[in-house]
Amino acid sequence: MPTKSAALEQEMKLRSAAPKKHRRFLRYLPLYLMFLPGALYLFMKNYLPMSGLIIAFKKVNWRKGILGSDWVGLSNFTYLFKTKDAFNITRNTLLYNVVFIVLGTVIAITIAILLNEIRRKALKQIYQTVILLPYLISIVVVSYLVFALLSSETGFVNHTILAAFGKEPVSWYTEPKYWPYILVIVHIWKTFGYDCILYYATLVGIDHSYYEAAVIDGANRWQQVVHVTLPSLLPTIITLTIMAIGKIFYSDFGLFYQVPMDSGPLLDVTSTIDTYVYRGLIRLNDIGMSSAAGFYQSIVGFILVLLANWSVKKIGGEENALF
Repeated sequence: MPTKSAALEQEMKLRSAAPKKHRRFLRYLPLYLMFLPGALYLFMKNYLPMSGLIIAFKKVNWRKGILGSDWVGLSNFTYLFKTKDAFNITRNTLLYNVVFIVLGTVIAITIAILLNEIRRKALKQIYQTVILLPYLISIVVVSYLVFALLSSETGFVNHTILAAFGKEPVSWYTEPKYWPYILVIVHIWKTFGYDCILYYATLVGIDHSYYEAAVIDGANRWQQVVHVTLPSLLPTIITLTIMAIGKIFYSDFGLFYQVPMDSGPLLDVTSTIDTYVYRGLIRLNDIGMSSAAGFYQSIVGFILVLLANWSVKKIGGEENALF
């Protein structure tokens, strides 16, 4: 049993700790106030809409309201799996995203390394602007730029490039075989600049003493890239790749719907889960099916992120993992 003096001493410590906590709270109050708007925005944008997941398990009747609508269990999810196009849209979504991740990462890293080799500041800023500019252009504008190039009647490719070589015009919007390449080129051109800037920011932060030590050891430029630059970029590469894997069951709706102009003959190579659900929503007006597709994509993406992070931990160690 504690003595009376020990109990009194403990009570005094507790009383003195309370004012300290209060003073600490007041000390960091400005930081809490700065954090509050961002936290509210994050909650309203990312967490509050999650209550709408209930729609995926209901057949929504707007007269009854969302909460009063009838439960249908998992029947909304069968829309994606029982359709005859399920394999096609899943294949397209996965394969396109795999190509985007691999090619996008390689090209972004390559351009970032080349950009880092430029010594003139003004020239470097010009290149940074040019590289990032396509990322800032609306996909609607991009779709019309592509149309200006590929239009059968007035397209630059048909009437200038192919005509110069004596080739017959191509009906691009009715020929599916060309579109996997066109979509990959358009996506890489539009998006690689963002990742390139992220990699470049990492390159700028690399300690130059590493390169000096490599030069002293006799390393040439290529060896410096392999043994200094790429290992330093590895955490950024892993982070961006894991984030991309989490969205591997999603697709850029504008790229696959707007750029091909929703052309019927191209659906076999341009239809993805997102565009298929959109077309189904327009025809059937069933919001429950659309919500089920989004819920399915989120769950699969979450599982893939965990698996990718676990694989990185096993192969490269915990220091290279995202979490």
